[in-house]
Amino acid sequence: MHTKVRSPDPGPATAVRLGRVARSWRLAATALVLALLFAGTLWGSDSDFPLGPFRMYSTRDSPNAPVATTQIEATTAAGGRVSISGPETGLRRAEVEGQLGRFVGDPALLESLAAAYQRHHPGSVLTQVEVVRRDYSLRRGRATGAVRTTVLAAWSRR
Repeated sequence: MHTKVRSPDPGPATAVRLGRVARSWRLAATALVLALLFAGTLWGSDSDFPLGPFRMYSTRDSPNAPVATTQIEATTAAGGRVSISGPETGLRRAEVEGQLGRFVGDPALLESLAAAYQRHHPGSVLTQVEVVRRDYSLRRGRATGAVRTTVLAAWSRR
């Protein structure tokens, strides 16, 4: 049988009143934070978060603007096409997109992705690796079926 132990009654709570100076400091600090938040909302950018808007969540794209997706695709020695994803290269999609400028500027870097893929798929030889962007057209927020494909960078085995 369990018995509950009650803690002693602390008695009536006593309110602590802030002095005039303490209240003034708290009001000033609150006003400053609110002013920074307001300024960040009007003129801020992602780097000002949390006092500025995080554009990913504070804006929206046009329902008629295309949706872009970036992928790494490769051609095997047998002529097949494969899509290379994170577990096969050690890079997640966001990391690939973050390095996109480097891949476009120096497509030879794609050779390292081919080597990483081949380590995970022994016996599979890649002859070409491409960074491909597909723009899917939308109309009123729905896919139209039109897709524009652009090769942003390509590496070929010699």
